[in-house]
Amino acid sequence: MIVMTRIDYRLLHGQVAFAWTNNLSANAILMANDVVAKDTFRKKTFMMAKPDNAKLIFKSIEDSAAAIKSGVTDKYRVFIVVENVADAYKLTKLVPEVKLIDLGLSSKKDDSVNIAKSVYVTQSEIDQLTELENSGVRVVVQQAPADKDVEFHNLIEKKE
Repeated sequence: MIVMTRIDYRLLHGQVAFAWTNNLSANAILMANDVVAKDTFRKKTFMMAKPDNAKLIFKSIEDSAAAIKSGVTDKYRVFIVVENVADAYKLTKLVPEVKLIDLGLSSKKDDSVNIAKSVYVTQSEIDQLTELENSGVRVVVQQAPADKDVEFHNLIEKKE
């Protein structure tokens, strides 16, 4: 069962590893990222930050989708963490079971706009997230579990 997919450019850090994982009662964190899946050093670093009560899994976006579709993750409450909107978009297109995306932290880029605290998006990212919302995926902006979640489209409408 996928409990949530979070976009966070820092991937796994204290807030994700402990606050979100405990809040969601997740017992598996799936880090879906093509670069990290091939980077032994980064994987070892993230393993040091992993909570004791959850399994940490590293897979590319396509391998993540294959694992979810195979049913191997069905016995877990899976918290998916991706690095950016493009990864969330690609994974969601491959895995229709993704129904909730939290845009938690998104770094500033040259052509991005700030829509919330520590959340920057480009027009291309706005288009991708809007497409996902229009297909039935709930997209929210919520930095920490204790924060109020805000629907993504409400933040975009304010900017227009």
